[in-house]
Amino acid sequence: MIEMFDERIVDAGRLPLFGFFVAFMVTFVLTRVNVRLIRSNVRWLRNVTAGDVHIHHVVFGVVLMLIGGVASLAIPDGHVRYSLAAAVVFGMGSALVLDEFALILHLSDVYWTEKGRTSVDAVFVAIAVTGLLLLGLHPLGYENFGLDSGSPGSLSPLYAAFLVVNLVLAVITLLKGKIWTGLIGLFVPALLIIGAIRVARPGSPWSRWRYDETSRRYQRAVRRELTYRRPLIRAKIWVQEFIAGRHDLIPPELMQRRAEAAERARRRRLARAQRRAAARAMRRQNARGPGAWAQRRAERKAERRAERRAERAVRRAERRAVARARRAALARAPGPTAARMRARTATRRRTPYPEPEEEPPTEEKPRAGTPG
Repeated sequence: MIEMFDERIVDAGRLPLFGFFVAFMVTFVLTRVNVRLIRSNVRWLRNVTAGDVHIHHVVFGVVLMLIGGVASLAIPDGHVRYSLAAAVVFGMGSALVLDEFALILHLSDVYWTEKGRTSVDAVFVAIAVTGLLLLGLHPLGYENFGLDSGSPGSLSPLYAAFLVVNLVLAVITLLKGKIWTGLIGLFVPALLIIGAIRVARPGSPWSRWRYDETSRRYQRAVRRELTYRRPLIRAKIWVQEFIAGRHDLIPPELMQRRAEAAERARRRRLARAQRRAAARAMRRQNARGPGAWAQRRAERKAERRAERRAERAVRRAERRAVARARRAALARAPGPTAARMRARTATRRRTPYPEPEEEPPTEEKPRAGTPG
């Protein structure tokens, strides 16, 4: 095993790539374990925040990628250990960035939603491509199929034709919706031929452009999608949820509204508690002796009393104005009815209300059985 490692990795100059591969996978697994524990409300793990800002781990990933990339460029050739350290740092940063690839793609926090599976897909693609490179496979052709020995730095015609054919087949395969076949086919060109010949997936650009919904090719593509593709997708989702955790079934918009409602309720409870604490403090201060609170309360009572007096005075003045206007209108009104009403009003003004007459005292008759 050690001899194979020395032969395939160390002697072939793939030790920095191996360090990148191992650091990438270990960092991704540890990151997913960490976020799943945070999601489970473990006490000793919390999100990294700066005030009210939640700092996602993609920020640390970008910093680590920058450090590892610049270090790998600055290290001179021949220093394998330093190149290995730079590759490890770059692999850690790449894992942190690709773990939140969906957030960068959608520009929103979709980490625990169905759209967040894009991050896991990106991580799987990176692991697959790096693993193929470690196995010694080269994209778009073999290593010994390369440059022309007669003219250094120039491509041989055969390799140039092979490169163009592979690129065309890869584009056709990707347009047919076969992402994994197209990516792995860059290292295994036989898969590109198979992917370019077989029918496209329903909903892919090639299917929209070339297939009619009533054609045999489209019906065959639908049958293959239901028979082969859907079970593979379910198996892939199961593996993703086993490694990265299950996504939320609640839409992110509803979760955002729930979070906002919970925040508003929390603020109302906090304001209510503050008001109660202030009222208790004022009551304690008032119990010790008259203070500013009692003085403000007396001032508020006086202000309310003055407002009530002013309102009564305004209503009284309005009633008087209405009565004067009515009398003036009655004095100007013609006709016998108006004359009778004017006479009645004048009589009421001259004659005071009669005082009630006193009833003569009545003698009480003695009850039966009592001495008279």
